[in-house]
Amino acid sequence: MTRARALAVNGRSQAAGGVRGLRPGAGTGPDRTDPAMDWGQLDLNPKVVAAVRKANIHSMKEILSLSGPDLQRLTKLSNRDVQYLHKTVAVAIKSDSVVTALQIYNGQCPFPTQNQRLSMGCPVLDLLLGGGIPLMGITEIVGESSAGKTQICMQLCLSVQFPCNYGGQESGAVYICTEDTFPNKRLQQLIAFQPMLRADVPADIVNNIKFANNIFIEHVADVESFNHCLSKRLPILLSRGLIRLVVVDSIAALFRCEFGATDSIAKAKCLQKFGAMLHHLSHRFSSPIICVNQVADAVSDSHWAQNQLGMSERRVLPALGLTWSNQLLMRLMVSRTHICIESKLPDGKVCSSNTGTVLRRMEIIFAPHLPQSFCNYIISKEGVRGMKGTEV
Repeated sequence: MTRARALAVNGRSQAAGGVRGLRPGAGTGPDRTDPAMDWGQLDLNPKVVAAVRKANIHSMKEILSLSGPDLQRLTKLSNRDVQYLHKTVAVAIKSDSVVTALQIYNGQCPFPTQNQRLSMGCPVLDLLLGGGIPLMGITEIVGESSAGKTQICMQLCLSVQFPCNYGGQESGAVYICTEDTFPNKRLQQLIAFQPMLRADVPADIVNNIKFANNIFIEHVADVESFNHCLSKRLPILLSRGLIRLVVVDSIAALFRCEFGATDSIAKAKCLQKFGAMLHHLSHRFSSPIICVNQVADAVSDSHWAQNQLGMSERRVLPALGLTWSNQLLMRLMVSRTHICIESKLPDGKVCSSNTGTVLRRMEIIFAPHLPQSFCNYIISKEGVRGMKGTEV
């Protein structure tokens, strides 16, 4: 039995060596939010050190949070000594260098993770998304049933395992299921056809990746379990480098039953809390977060007009409202069309028919780095493939 299959059956997140039974918070690394004073690494006059200790100041964060006059009043130091203390502490805890707008424009940004992308496993879709999914932030994939949301997510779970020079992160993924059983049979089919889908990758590299062993499956049924997963289980896997992708399928299912029409305030607070937790994990570990969302019918013409999704004419709106939308970096809308592609015809000829492969569409609704655009794609036994010449 494959690792992914075993996890899907048991409904637990585990791997070789196991994370089941791990102490919560183990291996999460040091907290850099409040670094302790290390006097041996600071070039300070002993009288300054003695004055700071006498003022009962124990951390660098305390020093930087105090203004010059306040620090001077507490330590009884001169203005010159306080300025030097501030400067020395700031240099000691500085983690990233300053980058100018000109450096970013010229592609000389010293923060490589801000420019990296997770490949969709298809060059056409990567072209639409400017290289793929950003490593930091929450990306939402929203659409009606059978639009291909889960198929895209599973393909991303495989793509993240490829080497970095082939659009991956050389790590695994966590797939959090909130309603349906994980489609393990389809996953095995996608794994078997990876050499055909990823023809750009040498066959020996593809064959050496144990795809099923690096996908951790977690079944979550309620908000409380989801909170426990985000706060306890995911940090362990991320800190150990076992995963670099988190998929939630779907985020809307968690709130559909637990919150009624009169619980809008509590629901909004819960969404903001989960959004903040997901953003923290994404930025701390440079790992993309993919959240699947559902759609609801627009109740009125005015409501639909105010929230119209880009170039789409479909009278549907994403679930969870504006509160959740504000947590997102990028929103992708996927949908089915009424057009089929006859695979037996040359050059993938498009025709209106009831047979063949259904043509689907992916549209960028909003993203800070991309314009609104779309392209068509199909779902075959190999996976999700974008259609050349349909990018707009």
